[in-house]
Amino acid sequence: MKEICNGCGAEVECIEYEVPPDTDVAPGCWNLFCDLLSNEYGEHTYPPITHRLTVDAYACQHPGAPSEQSIQSIAVHLISLYLIIEKGVESRTATDTIRKALGKKLEFSWLEPPEDRGKMTILDISEQKDPESINSAVKKWAQAVWDAWSSHHDTVKKWAEEVHTQ
Repeated sequence: MKEICNGCGAEVECIEYEVPPDTDVAPGCWNLFCDLLSNEYGEHTYPPITHRLTVDAYACQHPGAPSEQSIQSIAVHLISLYLIIEKGVESRTATDTIRKALGKKLEFSWLEPPEDRGKMTILDISEQKDPESINSAVKKWAQAVWDAWSSHHDTVKKWAEEVHTQ
């Protein structure tokens, strides 16, 4: 039996699986994400950028409902996508910038999620069988998610520059 994930729109297996509270993720989708993370952590051929983009893309496709936590989460993951995709920074720099933003307690606001959050989902990544294909697919996925949030790019860039330039 299948169900549609409310976050990314992927058609996933309908399973019993614990998901984080206050999210819009289907259990089958969350299970695929957890499997991918396990693979990334267990496979030493994945560059750090693959993991960073995986987490950012997935989070931005599953924003949940407006809350302090979800507002902050979407803001920092979009900042990371911006820095990596638009500015070409390394994953460590993106992660350090996220930490700075959280430490400075910047005032983020709710960004209304796009109806279409990207043409690719975790399903496209889970279909890949080798590290090279996964790395390539994750980069395309992250780009698709970043593009989907285009109506908020100016806001995200402003937030990023507040922290990244310091």
